[in-house]
Amino acid sequence: MALYSEKVMDHFRNPRNVGVIEDANGVGEVGNLKCGDIMKMYLKIEDDIISDVKFETFGCGSAIASSSMATELIKGQPVEKARELTNQAVAEALDGLPDYKMHCSVLAEEAIIAALDDYEKKSSVSDLSDK
Repeated sequence: MALYSEKVMDHFRNPRNVGVIEDANGVGEVGNLKCGDIMKMYLKIEDDIISDVKFETFGCGSAIASSSMATELIKGQPVEKARELTNQAVAEALDGLPDYKMHCSVLAEEAIIAALDDYEKKSSVSDLSDK
């Protein structure tokens, strides 16, 4: 039995949506001190739809694969739908993660939530300045 699914290996070897969005309107960074993984998500949101998403992850293969899959799952989705993404959904989309690597999918979920919170904080500030 292989430790990692083909999907995990594919997203680790060929991660999708890697990089920085310079004019991102939502950025979230989270880390896990125990394992040293750090994940940063960049969201470009237009009309409440995630039009672009990129990530930078410093971590193990599972962290990179989780980041990559999470971006694929939320790209093109409404903000509300992206907010509902769970680490379980990320792990399932990767055809599973070993139990001791599930924290990587949790980090991906937390990074997305942090970026969405950042977006909402920034957009509520801009809403106030529009008045």
